[in-house]
Amino acid sequence: MFDLINKLKEVQSKMKEAQQSLAKVIVEGEAGAGMVKVKANGLKKIISIHIDDELVKPGDKDMMADLIVAAINKALEEADLAAKEIMKKSAGDFLPNIPGLDLGQFT
Repeated sequence: MFDLINKLKEVQSKMKEAQQSLAKVIVEGEAGAGMVKVKANGLKKIISIHIDDELVKPGDKDMMADLIVAAINKALEEADLAAKEIMKKSAGDFLPNIPGLDLGQFT
């Protein structure tokens, strides 16, 4: 039982380290052939948005908004994939291989 408690503490420590690593992971999503680019970190926080000068025209506001939403969603999808991979690597050595175990809930 004592070994299990120590192992759980070690897993908790590894998870904290993984969370810190996620803050350093930068992913990018783009839309409109690169006219809108969004960067996010592994914690799913938006870092930056780049909008091509060509998009900034009167009457293009709706299209620009749609492209920004698409780019943000792609960046967050990439952040989610990166987070799951890091969490899997961090916990993989400590947790048994249990079918259906989703470590994504820890991100």
